Amino acid sequence: MKRLAILDDYQNVALAMADWESLRPEVELQAFHIAFATEDEAAELLRGFEIVVAMRERTAFRQTLLERLPKLKLLVTTGMRNASIDVKAANERGIVVAGTNSLPHPTAELTWGLILALARSIPHEDAGMHSGKWQTTVGIGLHGRVLGILGLGKLGSQVAVIGKAFQMEVIAWSENLTGERASSLGVQRVDKEELFRRSDFLTIHTIWSKRTRGLVGTAELSVMKPTAYLINTSRGPIVDERALISVLENRKIAGAALDVYDQEPLPADHPLRRMDNAVLTPHLGYVTAENYRLFYGEAVEDVRAFLAGNPIRVISTA
Repeated sequence: MKRLAILDDYQNVALAMADWESLRPEVELQAFHIAFATEDEAAELLRGFEIVVAMRERTAFRQTLLERLPKLKLLVTTGMRNASIDVKAANERGIVVAGTNSLPHPTAELTWGLILALARSIPHEDAGMHSGKWQTTVGIGLHGRVLGILGLGKLGSQVAVIGKAFQMEVIAWSENLTGERASSLGVQRVDKEELFRRSDFLTIHTIWSKRTRGLVGTAELSVMKPTAYLINTSRGPIVDERALISVLENRKIAGAALDVYDQEPLPADHPLRRMDNAVLTPHLGYVTAENYRLFYGEAVEDVRAFLAGNPIRVISTA
């Protein structure tokens, strides 16, 4: 019998989202509901497993960890890209890395929830209503405002279409974005400095990589309007966290809405948790019942195919 670990099942729902029972009796299942505190803890608790199913980048599988998992033969990640897995190191150790499909729209939907939360002070007013208050803020409208999009790929394009529906002026920049691509979506391509200078709401939708780490730093944040808002549903390290905390503390921008962070789960004593001009959600971008059913359903298919000797949706460096 092979042992299978399902990692970072924070909500304790993974086993109800797919037909894991179809893998029995060949596979013994164990779900972990709490994030590993250290790589040492991950190595200790996972050393006896042949199969691991990871949820996105919640647990990093670097070479140092992979070398400490002698039984691991199959590593499944939800999604077909995971920057926290050293695929090359896994392949060199004979570990098959497989992925799943994912829905394209949940993160774009959450982005608009966060934009509206900022514009209309929804979290603040909700808290006020629950404590007996009535109308304590004055919000702003989206009509006619400038929506800036950093990264006009699949997600950014969806966000742009909705921005146009709100009758916002939509501008965008990324390193490889062409004017033709932007124009096809009714979006104006601008340079990076103009993106940050003109945007009333600036939302990030670029891939996390070595190239994009710290892409938004002091220089970019310093040219934003004092009335502007930053939204990040991509990956935390794309934004220099210290620089962002500084502009929020000093009220250099109106606020930020964040779904992603340098360290996840976000520590309980993190300074962002104390800021009244920050709307925070716990990396909910892809977290919907529909996406979980797709993730875990295809993870079961990946495991079944691997056991049959015909791995599917294999991710490699070749």
